[in-house]
Amino acid sequence: MAKKLVIKVTAGADAPERCSQAFTVAAVAVASGVEVSLWLTGESAWFALPGRAAEFELPHAAPLPDLLESLLTAGRVTLCTQCAARREITEQDVIKGVRIAGAQVFVQEAMADETQALVY
Repeated sequence: MAKKLVIKVTAGADAPERCSQAFTVAAVAVASGVEVSLWLTGESAWFALPGRAAEFELPHAAPLPDLLESLLTAGRVTLCTQCAARREITEQDVIKGVRIAGAQVFVQEAMADETQALVY
């Protein structure tokens, strides 16, 4: 069984169910003691900004701010470098604890021993 989980979420409010699934799986894994790295790419990049997760709504889903908080507390959250640049998001703009990194770091994490990578 993989001891680490790398999840890339590519969807945001444009595909709320897929977005929520990614955050939910990541939060459940963290709660289960799995080392988790969540990558915010595409439209999910906006959730790296303060208050944006609170704007997300999906009936019968766990609140996105709660899921994000659990990941910031016990996992790692990374905003894609190119996705940030396209949206003019800088390190000064993001929530405390969110790092900005690129594809090389994602590939390094995803290819590490005993790691499972998922893309939503």
